[in-house]
Amino acid sequence: MQISTELMLLVGSVLFFISMLVGKAGSKYGVPVLLLFLIVGMVFGSDGFGLQFENVQVAQTISSICLCIILFSGGLDTKFQEIRPIIGPGVVLATIGVLLTALLTGVFIYMLSGLMFPALGVSLVTAFLLASIFSSTDSASVFGILRSKGLVLKNNLRPLLELESGSNDPMAFMLTLMFMQIIQSGDNPNYLVVILMVIVQLAVGFVLGYLFGKGAVRIINRIRMENVALYPILLLTLGIFIYAATYYLQGNGYLAVYIAGLVIGNSKFTHKRTSMKFMDGFAWMSQILLFLTLGLLVNPSELINVAVPALIVSAFLILFGRPIVVFLTLLPFRKIGVKDKFYVSWVGLRGAVPIIFAILPLAAGDIPHARWIFNMVFVITIVSLLIQGTSLPAVARWLGLSEKPPKYKQFEDFDVEFAEEIKSAMTEIHISEETLNYGKNLIELPLPDKTLVVMVKRGEQYFVPTGQTELLAGDKLLVISDDEDALKETYNNIGISDYSYQRNI
Repeated sequence: MQISTELMLLVGSVLFFISMLVGKAGSKYGVPVLLLFLIVGMVFGSDGFGLQFENVQVAQTISSICLCIILFSGGLDTKFQEIRPIIGPGVVLATIGVLLTALLTGVFIYMLSGLMFPALGVSLVTAFLLASIFSSTDSASVFGILRSKGLVLKNNLRPLLELESGSNDPMAFMLTLMFMQIIQSGDNPNYLVVILMVIVQLAVGFVLGYLFGKGAVRIINRIRMENVALYPILLLTLGIFIYAATYYLQGNGYLAVYIAGLVIGNSKFTHKRTSMKFMDGFAWMSQILLFLTLGLLVNPSELINVAVPALIVSAFLILFGRPIVVFLTLLPFRKIGVKDKFYVSWVGLRGAVPIIFAILPLAAGDIPHARWIFNMVFVITIVSLLIQGTSLPAVARWLGLSEKPPKYKQFEDFDVEFAEEIKSAMTEIHISEETLNYGKNLIELPLPDKTLVVMVKRGEQYFVPTGQTELLAGDKLLVISDDEDALKETYNNIGISDYSYQRNI
């Protein structure tokens, strides 16, 4: 059956719209929105409303592009100053941790299949392949859930978790390719060549990601465009180029694009704020498209046959496999407390990335039990998002590792950007009748020293005030100060409770 372009656009736009509505409702009730996107795809798929989507190659292409954008955006949003204290444990978790997870869980899967499904004939290498596919924590899930829930974690836990999830996908990807090549090579695999390939691709990916990231910053700053709206498009184009170029230069594109994102995001470049906002929105669109595609690809009726072993493997991974690996790999880092390690163990979220990697054996066509592997990974992912994804805030509170998020809102009326060198607090305040009791002119407001009111919004008009400017109820003021604590205290004293907050650090 030939489907018209107009029908594809109509169905696609409807699915996107429904996903956003469902995601908005789900976030209100604490359900991971990424899981809901996945469910929407399953509901509209072949076993639901009958939307047929079985093209594995197309699904792999869409997934690779979406993951590239998600990793690039994650790197852009990660600050060096936040990850610098935890870069050691983060790298260890992203490399040795992934390897140990694959080996430990692979042995368990092999033993489990021998006990429960001896007729299936799952070899040890196939078990290692399955374990490698879901051996990494998923960047889309971790970024999406931690940021959408606004979790404020103690002891640098959030940057540690985001660094691990953003940088461990390449290791899992290389392990997946390695075990696939061992299976495809038959009885005489050359293990040394395969291992060297993994090391070379990771090293090349890291180096090229750094060099391409530096080059991208220079390109953005040197190009002068008449239309400023093109700068975000340029940033996106460079990210995709870095991923593809690294692939053809025999490096790991996923690692390269994440490292490049780190380098670019921590550098100064033209129209940075606008470009970063664009990439954040584009990354969310990529997550919706990614989870919808994966949901459409799966046949829910086939999941019943693997439900029991997948649940057992999930329980082992959540309760034993991940905690054992975390405690072993973080053993040299004595500053990381026991509660911190327990929480890192719990945030072993599986999501889109394992399902993307599970498509690789399907697309190869000559990997035994490829469909069984895909269905197993799908159920394990759903269990992880349901159990771990929904309980992250509760577990953080139970372990005493969460802090109350600041009750500040994002700026609504002033879209401003200051140079990174300015280390100041900026606030947007709302003038009420109570505030005017302290004086009707701006100079009469008891603001602390080193504080300036740089702009006033009155109705739809903006203007720069002077000390004699008469304030009216309903005015909104943009305030910048070098004394953050004194500014907060002043607001409390004069009855200003409605204010948004932003700090340049």
